[in-house]
Amino acid sequence: MLEAVGQFGRGAPPPTRYEMGETYLKKQVERTINLLTPYKDEYKSNGCSIMTDAWSDRKKRSIMNLCVNSKMGTVFLSSKESLDEAHTSEHIHEYVESCIKEVGPENVVQIVADNASNNMRAAKLLKEKRPTIFWTSCATHTLNLMLEGIGGLPRYKKILNHAKTLTMFIYAHHKTLAMMRHFTKKRDIVRPGVTRFASAFLTLQSLADKKAQLKQMFTSDEWESCRLSNTVKWKAAYDTVVNATFWTGVALCLKVFSPLVKVLRMVDADRKPSMGFNPKIQNDIDVTDAIVDFVDTIYPGDHSLQNHIVMVELPVYMGKQEKFSREIAIKGCEVNNDKFDSANWWVAYGVSTPQLRKIATRILSLTTSSSGCERNWSTFEGVHTKKRNRLETSKLNNLVFVQFNANLMENNKKRKTKDMEVLLAKDASEAQDWIVENDVLLDKVEPNEAMGDEEFLQNRRSS
Repeated sequence: MLEAVGQFGRGAPPPTRYEMGETYLKKQVERTINLLTPYKDEYKSNGCSIMTDAWSDRKKRSIMNLCVNSKMGTVFLSSKESLDEAHTSEHIHEYVESCIKEVGPENVVQIVADNASNNMRAAKLLKEKRPTIFWTSCATHTLNLMLEGIGGLPRYKKILNHAKTLTMFIYAHHKTLAMMRHFTKKRDIVRPGVTRFASAFLTLQSLADKKAQLKQMFTSDEWESCRLSNTVKWKAAYDTVVNATFWTGVALCLKVFSPLVKVLRMVDADRKPSMGFNPKIQNDIDVTDAIVDFVDTIYPGDHSLQNHIVMVELPVYMGKQEKFSREIAIKGCEVNNDKFDSANWWVAYGVSTPQLRKIATRILSLTTSSSGCERNWSTFEGVHTKKRNRLETSKLNNLVFVQFNANLMENNKKRKTKDMEVLLAKDASEAQDWIVENDVLLDKVEPNEAMGDEEFLQNRRSS
């Protein structure tokens, strides 16, 4: 743009405010729609998932958004402001139904949302109208609830409380904070996560990694000469750091949480369709029964086709017959990592079972989480700042549509080459419990890369 202005020379007429907010924005929306054509083709080939979430902006306006997920990634579709309507099950169902019509009922395999009661009631309404489309509870939301539940047990809650008290004391004063960063070589101990539990896990992990440095800090001459060394909170922090039982408890928490966190990283990573982390069904009665139920759901009343899939094609796969018997096919799915595409595996070796292949590719191309939809709220916040909070919902929707989908296509290019920590957040809004007491900053703390700025320390609401 600057090059074009330079070539024009003096007197280049700048665009008006109307052109920027209306004419050029509409052109960008149209351009983005054209760029998303390959994603729409993917919906037709392997199906897609519709994800929904709700949020309250800075003016306390309730906004719902809808995203569509496929093997190629998540696409923002639309948002809707609820002025006088509450997020009832009927309201949610009506909005989701409009999205299904827009994407195409034949392309939609499932709806993914958190397991709030209004969403569960909306699922029943959808089942009545569209029995061939599934409603799936968000795996990320479910796992976070499980982890928070475990963290609330007395044995683990005690360790978490001691750890929080320690970090709050360090971050509450310039002297203690500067001293900590000196001993840890400018590395923070609080690591903000995308949820409160993610912040807890990452911070416990960080404390365990910096155990030696923290012990060295609390027993140093510099620490002894600090003016805070005679305070009650100082003594409590000192007792925590030198207490072997505390560090044993931290190790225990990490050991208990780690298996669920490993699954959480899988379903929340977006590097590959998370439904594809378990493609094998040999000798698994529960999965086999689920396949029979699934076939009955997507082909209701067509008993001939149902029997052909279950009685003819399924035994070919489970018995490793035809192309499934080849060593390259067997070896090809032994290691199910981020690089393995289970849907493509079925495309390559499922030729002799065309109906089962169609079902498998549609299932294994799905996500199990609606996190991509929830992450969209950070884009909303970036557009809907304090100085721009008078934006109309339609213009806000268009700005987010362009920006979010542009970021999506850029991130899809980077996602295959970079291994990113999905639990780590860009701001500290979910880490306040580790640096503040009773939601009030104990002392002004210098912002840094790990913590984010003061604006991002404000609370956010999401249903």
